[in-house]
Amino acid sequence: MKAKDIMTRKVITVKEEDTIQEVVKLILDNKISGVPVINDSKEVVGIISESDLIYRDKDISVPAFLPLFESFIILESVRKFEDKIRKKTAYKVKDAMTSPAVTVNEDDDINNIVNIMLDRKINRVPVVDSEGTLVGIITRADILRNIEGDE
Repeated sequence: MKAKDIMTRKVITVKEEDTIQEVVKLILDNKISGVPVINDSKEVVGIISESDLIYRDKDISVPAFLPLFESFIILESVRKFEDKIRKKTAYKVKDAMTSPAVTVNEDDDINNIVNIMLDRKINRVPVVDSEGTLVGIITRADILRNIEGDE
């Protein structure tokens, strides 16, 4: 079975310039846990999920450092720290989304998609066509419905 056989074709999406408040309302109103972020060409540029949105309430610790010869050696990635600060203070989707998004092709096998979702610990994967345009989405619920239908 292929992605196109079980994907949800009507996909709720947002744009990078949408506000966090708009996304929160969209997610709550539609009882979903995340949405693809697309550009004007309907290409997936990221994913924004409940995890990204609740990040604002996460405690962030300053990276550890070691003083050495009147300078400092930072023991953690400064880039990761900057990303945490950006997500915590996000106002726009582009600042809170996870990017790049993991996507699958509409002709990918379901077993491969399940492996991707489990290995990457993700709940949804946008489905794109051969041009990279969003054509659907597969969630864990879509996978479960497929299993239920096999019995």
